[in-house]
Amino acid sequence: MKKFQVWLAAILMAAGLGLVAPAPASASYCGLVWGSLSKSEAAMSTAKVINVRTGQHYCFDRLVVDLNGPVEGYTVRYVPTVVQDGSGLPIPLRGRAFLQITVNAPAYDDSGNSTYKPADPNELTNVGGYQTFRQVAWAGSFEGYSSMGLGVRGRLPFRVFSLDGPGTGSRLVIDVAHYW
Repeated sequence: MKKFQVWLAAILMAAGLGLVAPAPASASYCGLVWGSLSKSEAAMSTAKVINVRTGQHYCFDRLVVDLNGPVEGYTVRYVPTVVQDGSGLPIPLRGRAFLQITVNAPAYDDSGNSTYKPADPNELTNVGGYQTFRQVAWAGSFEGYSSMGLGVRGRLPFRVFSLDGPGTGSRLVIDVAHYW
């Protein structure tokens, strides 16, 4: 009985000192607390869309919309089909889920000249090899709103926020998580 008590005391002491600790729940867990519901701000911007780009991160893929002034408003939401501005025609996208991204800012100046005109509206950026993104396509700019479709591998959590800069510009950022 005395040996049992000694062993039990040694195990409890080792656990208390941190020598015996449970393994982490998952090596890929990033602690993200995002959801998949619509995110929006209603204000209209006087800034213009000037670029769209993407990047890969450890826990998410990122889409960035560059504006030449402050980001004011946007709507980002999962939809059954992304539609083209003005006509309402469907935009075909690769992926199993689709985000319609609308920036409350035009992609043309006050004279009607394009401030952002993608070389290939069906492939704004090359997302080959991305973990979550499957395709980014331009849906147009109409009546002060600019839209694009983002095809992703599934209905995953996302977040939306804006960043100032560079210079007097700003960026609308959409991060889509790799996992739930």
